[in-house]
Amino acid sequence: MFYKQVIYNFISKERYMRKFGLTLFILLTTLTFVNAQKRTLDKIAGVVGSGIILQSDVESQYAQYLVAGNPPTPTIKGYILQQLLTQKLLAQQAVIDSVTVKDDEVDAEVDRRMRSMTMRAGGEERLEQFIGKSIIQYKDEIRPDIKEMKVAEKMRQKITEKVNVTPYDIKKYFDGIPKDSLPTYNKEVEIGEISISPALTVAEKKIFKDKLEAIRARIKGGEDFGNMARLYSQDQGSAPDGGDLGFADRSTFVKEFAAMAFKLKAGEISPIFETDFGFHFLQVIERRGEQVHVRHILIRPDQTQASLNRAKARIDSVYTLLLGNKKIDFSSAAAIYSDSKDTKFNGGMMLNMDNVQARTTYIPTDKLDPQVALVVDTMKVGELSKPGLFTAADGKKTYKILYLKSKTDAHKANLAQDLPKIKELAYEDKLNRSVSEWFEKKRKSTYIKIDPEYQAYPQLKMWAAGNPTAQVK
Repeated sequence: MFYKQVIYNFISKERYMRKFGLTLFILLTTLTFVNAQKRTLDKIAGVVGSGIILQSDVESQYAQYLVAGNPPTPTIKGYILQQLLTQKLLAQQAVIDSVTVKDDEVDAEVDRRMRSMTMRAGGEERLEQFIGKSIIQYKDEIRPDIKEMKVAEKMRQKITEKVNVTPYDIKKYFDGIPKDSLPTYNKEVEIGEISISPALTVAEKKIFKDKLEAIRARIKGGEDFGNMARLYSQDQGSAPDGGDLGFADRSTFVKEFAAMAFKLKAGEISPIFETDFGFHFLQVIERRGEQVHVRHILIRPDQTQASLNRAKARIDSVYTLLLGNKKIDFSSAAAIYSDSKDTKFNGGMMLNMDNVQARTTYIPTDKLDPQVALVVDTMKVGELSKPGLFTAADGKKTYKILYLKSKTDAHKANLAQDLPKIKELAYEDKLNRSVSEWFEKKRKSTYIKIDPEYQAYPQLKMWAAGNPTAQVK
C-alpha cells in the first residue's frame, strides 16, 4: 500500500494464515464466549459515575488483544478493565469541558481497525464467520466505544497540554535518579547522507504506464476490477482484497492519490496518475463526507541499468565537488543535490526513527540499517564515505554518500552528553505525574464500583482506595 510512512510485510495469504491459525482459533473461541454472554446474562464489571462497563466489554477487548497475536494471558483483563474505567472517567469530564471529536476521526479509526482485523482473518468472509455477524453490523456496534476512546484521548491531551519542563526540572529529575539506576546508553552516531535515486526517462516510464493502460482498458471493457487487481496490482497490501483500501480521509494518502480520489464520483475510474510509489488508477466505490472508499491498481516501474548508470554519474560528481571545493559543505550539498525528502532539509542528517518526536540525530548503532552500519564502522569522525549502492526493503536501489558527524561510546547517562534524552524522560515523568494527580482528584469525587470478580487484580484496588463514595463489596 502507499499510505504515508507505512511499510507492509509482503507475506502471501497462505503463509499468513498458517502463522495466525492458532490466533484465529483463539479469537473464534473468545468471540463465541462473548456472544454467548450477551445472549444469556451479562453482568456489570464496573461503574464510574453514570457510566457502566459490562463483563462482555472486557471480554471483547480481550478478544482483540488475542487477535493481535498476543498469548492467552487472563491477568491482562485487570488492565483492560482499568483502561475502560479510565476511559469512562475521561469521557465524562470531556462532556463537562465540551471536548468533542469529529465523526470523520471516528470513522477513520473504525475503518483502520476493520482493515487490520480483515487482514488477520484472511478476508471479510472469514472475519464475518468469526464475529457471527456482518462487518457493517459489527462496525455499528464498536463505533460508540471507539468514539468514547477518541474523546478520552482528546481529554487527556487537554489535561496535559500545558505541561513543559524547564532546565531546573531536568536537573532536579536527573539528580533524583539513584546513581546505580542511571540508564546506560549504547554507542551512538550522527550520520548524514546525500542520496541519489535512479530516475527513469519519459520513454522508460512509458513502458510501465502503457502496461497499466492496457489493464485499465480491459476493465473499462467490462472485466472485473477486483480480479484484475488480484492478478496485476503490485500493491501487495491491497491486491489480495481486489485493490480495496476501505474508507479513509485525505491525510491517509499521499497528495496525488488524495487529489484524484476526492475528485471523482462514486463508480468513476480515474485516468492513470503517478506518485512516488509508481503508476496508479483508482475507482471510487463510495463517498461519505470527508472520507472516501476506493480501490486501485498499482504498477511499480523497475529501475533500469541505464537509470542506475546515470545516478552513479551524478553521485560521483557530487563526491568530487565535496572533496575539491572548500566553499560548499556537506549540509549545503545535501540541500542542493540529495533526493532524500527525509534528510535533505535537515542538513542531510538522519533522524532516530525510534524517537521521532524528539527529532534527535543521535542513533544507536544497533538501530542502524546494517548496510549503513557496515560502512560507518570503517569511518572516522568528520569523514565522507565513497559513493555506494544501497538496497531498500522494497528492492529499490539508491546511491549514497555518508558523512560521520560524531560518535559516542556506550556510557552511563550524564547531562553533558545526554541532555535531549534526559529532557524527554523528565517530560514523560512530569506528564505522568500530572495525569496521576488529575485522576487521584477525580477518583475521590466520583462514584466507583468494581465487581468482586475483578477485585483480585491489584491494579484495580487503587480505584477504590481513599474514595469515600466508592462502593466495592
